[in-house]
Amino acid sequence: MSKLLQYLTERQGEMLADLEEFVVRESPSDDKERMDAFAEFLAGYAKGAGGDVEVIPVEERGNHLRITWGDHRSGEKPLLLVGHFDTVWPVGSFGKDPFRVEGGIAYGPGVFDMKGGLVQGFWAIKALHELSDFDRPVVFFCNSDEEVHSFFSRDYIEREAKAARAALVLESSNGGNVTTERKGVGVYEVEVTGREAHAGSNPFKGVSAVDEMARHVLSLHSHTDAETGTTVNVGTVRGGTRVNVIAGKAHAKVNLRIPDEREARRMDGVIRSIEPHHPEAAVEVSGGIVRPPMLRSEGVAALYGTARRVATEELGFDTLGETKSGGGSDGSFCAAVGTPTLDGLGAVGQGAHAAHEQVIVEHLPKRAALLARLMQEV
Repeated sequence: MSKLLQYLTERQGEMLADLEEFVVRESPSDDKERMDAFAEFLAGYAKGAGGDVEVIPVEERGNHLRITWGDHRSGEKPLLLVGHFDTVWPVGSFGKDPFRVEGGIAYGPGVFDMKGGLVQGFWAIKALHELSDFDRPVVFFCNSDEEVHSFFSRDYIEREAKAARAALVLESSNGGNVTTERKGVGVYEVEVTGREAHAGSNPFKGVSAVDEMARHVLSLHSHTDAETGTTVNVGTVRGGTRVNVIAGKAHAKVNLRIPDEREARRMDGVIRSIEPHHPEAAVEVSGGIVRPPMLRSEGVAALYGTARRVATEELGFDTLGETKSGGGSDGSFCAAVGTPTLDGLGAVGQGAHAAHEQVIVEHLPKRAALLARLMQEV
């Protein structure tokens, strides 16, 4: 067993205790007070791990953290670690005691997506500093708004990625695999205006916004194509006021997933060019592409090759597979600016955004050791 893996395995209990501390401090994206409290807690934790911490104030969401280690005056480009601490879970979703461990499995809000990855990241750095003279420059950017499209952290992440030699993203793994490709993400809103009228006495005086929207929903869904990988999902629809009133307004939110930039441009044009079916209805579309696709570039492939070699030849992994994902990640921003990026380096488990969200505890030290070795190798 490698020294790094032995060191981390011996401290699996401490890693688990830290994970509990992270999870019980619930941090839903839209709760700024709790997000800022978590950022303050994480700043103290990072300082305890030897990091220099910069708190980046954000008015609309929780504050972000930029944490650094090593000699940043050496001229060597830093290695960028990326992680988020917001979750999709409203406070109390998992009861009064949100964290529990049963049969070697840890459960709780955000335990898999992605507080387990954060814990692994900090312990990888602790292990490197404890066991070696590792002093290469490292930036660990922890943001508060990944689950809501990173609108207030994207510029920071892209800036850090452009300056970095590589980006290692601690999003949750897919069955233990790392992620080398991701679809791009688009988010749109469609607003339809018709004309209200009495549904019984003057039905033909009205223009139904609900009828108009229904036609657009069917049209949008028709662009889903399993062969190309493009998917369109109208996730929410609302409209009308009463059952006996021809609806004057309707609103829909649309989620788009696309495999590459060409398809992103094509589908963005399709959605933005929606025209009314009824000559007296009006349609307004807003939104756009919020995450670019992450492509498997030569740099991404090289990072994966290094990770697979280290995992199987040094750390005792049976295998380390790679996967494509339809889910969004800040890794897409890093890869899109040309920085070699490896995603999905976080916890092993399942149930992201689901009530059974969980992490396999025995994999925490293994994944932290993999990250530590990557930081040495890259």
